[in-house]
Amino acid sequence: MTGPAWSRPEAGREPAATALLAWLADARAPRLCVVTGSAGCGKSSLLAWLIGHGTRDGERPERRVHGFVPLVGQTALTTAWTLAQQLSVAARTPGELLTALSADERRTVIVLPELHSARDRVGITELARALAKLPHLRVLVEVRSGSAEAGGLLKSPSAMMNLDEAQWTDPERYAEWAAGRSATAPAPAPGPEAVDLDDPAAVCAADPWQVSVRYERSGDDHGGLRAAWLRAGASLTREQSPAERAVVLLAALGDEADPRLPDRLAALTDGAAWRVVWRRVRGDIRPPWPGPARALSSGRGHLAGMVLVSDHQGTVRLVRKTDAAPAGRLPDPVGQVAALTVTSEGDALVLDAQGRLHVRNAPAAPRTTGLSALLEDGPTPLEQLVETIRARLVNGSRSLTACGDALTLGDDTGHVHVFASRDDETVLLHEGAVTALTALDLAAPGKGGPGIPLVYSGGADGTVRAWGPGTEPLAVPVRARTCPVTALAAAVTDTGPVLAIGWADGLVEHQCLDNGTVRTYRPGPAVHALTLTDSGALLVGTDETLVCLRPVTVAP
Repeated sequence: MTGPAWSRPEAGREPAATALLAWLADARAPRLCVVTGSAGCGKSSLLAWLIGHGTRDGERPERRVHGFVPLVGQTALTTAWTLAQQLSVAARTPGELLTALSADERRTVIVLPELHSARDRVGITELARALAKLPHLRVLVEVRSGSAEAGGLLKSPSAMMNLDEAQWTDPERYAEWAAGRSATAPAPAPGPEAVDLDDPAAVCAADPWQVSVRYERSGDDHGGLRAAWLRAGASLTREQSPAERAVVLLAALGDEADPRLPDRLAALTDGAAWRVVWRRVRGDIRPPWPGPARALSSGRGHLAGMVLVSDHQGTVRLVRKTDAAPAGRLPDPVGQVAALTVTSEGDALVLDAQGRLHVRNAPAAPRTTGLSALLEDGPTPLEQLVETIRARLVNGSRSLTACGDALTLGDDTGHVHVFASRDDETVLLHEGAVTALTALDLAAPGKGGPGIPLVYSGGADGTVRAWGPGTEPLAVPVRARTCPVTALAAAVTDTGPVLAIGWADGLVEHQCLDNGTVRTYRPGPAVHALTLTDSGALLVGTDETLVCLRPVTVAP
């Protein structure tokens, strides 16, 4: 494959540039490359040349640069946030970044210029070394020769290029470049912005990167703002309005915060696409945080008015839709829960990480007694359907949803299976695992009985597809991006049918299907689960937060 033509680098660095391109293409080369040299020798211009060409569309895979962070004033935390944004993963800490990248085995090249000007040089050095240990990553770091950071990097297996050495330079072109440089010293970088870290209006309007660094280094909790900012900071540093930033910050605010802050932040959200109805944050006790929200489902039937929340250990708790107050739990935890759904009658179905399907009834579920109980002794229609599914599905199931009288499951091979009381149907919709499912019950006008399910499936291939059983799947995806789908939810709400999509990079998209209006939200942590209520509220579940949002119409 031939990519776009490359220009010549400045400062006569053709020999160095040739060596860097060879390092990128050599599968046997060390995964870490350290570019050193004295101040002003042209290190930064060489890396700028590599980044500029390596990030162009159509560049050859072996020469492509996927992420880069100019390290001036950066910390390990803000570096991790920037890389997470560029590499389409959700990560709040360097450790979470490493975990996310280790799970994605695609070749990835990261360039980190000017380590010597970083605020946290030790932390970033350790992050660079840890990244280079991943077998599918290449990491290129610029640092001044003789520095402690250079010594720390070179403790790892690495290629090293010192631009002070003559072999890396064409002397004639270097002399021309040096003669043309201005003798004027560069202006000093601006100092940190003077922001009142106790004032929510000030921090929402200020440079979010400077606020992030100042909160990270502060020893004060600032009324709870610091903890909320660092919890959601990977989202807050993105380009957005102060009102949108206030929504994210409010959603991450724990109940230990200054009790005046929620109202102050809520007043700042005018003009944003969302209102925070309620929030539950790790550590909350009034009412308690229900644990990491790995799966969600809105209750129906005798569970109407409830939301089912499954944590990382398989405990399924019931909370009220209106305020997330606890309302009990389902019996017999299932272990690691992969998916959760509720039938129209209020029966809960849980899919575990091994692909096994379980029926769980709430303690308050209605039960028959007396003669009726004797006559109805035996498996229910739902239990019979579950047994049929267990017998017929061979590949591991990953996702689950209930709609009408049908259960739909997605498996590791990209197939979606719809099981109803009398028949079943299977279709191939994705390349790779089906990671999320949801369905809309399209009522048949003038006819009784269940409606027609419209199934939405999301995959590890980064597509969302729509399919009505008995018809051919749509050839074009409803939505496609370059990262996997992690969650789906659909409902016919008071304002019309809605589809919500959660992505592996932490983005949530909320689409009104009648008019195509799309709202977005990023909580900061990775999004594991979504659900929608009949009234139109959207619940977003992460390992740190469970947030209920209501969409608002923003004036043009």
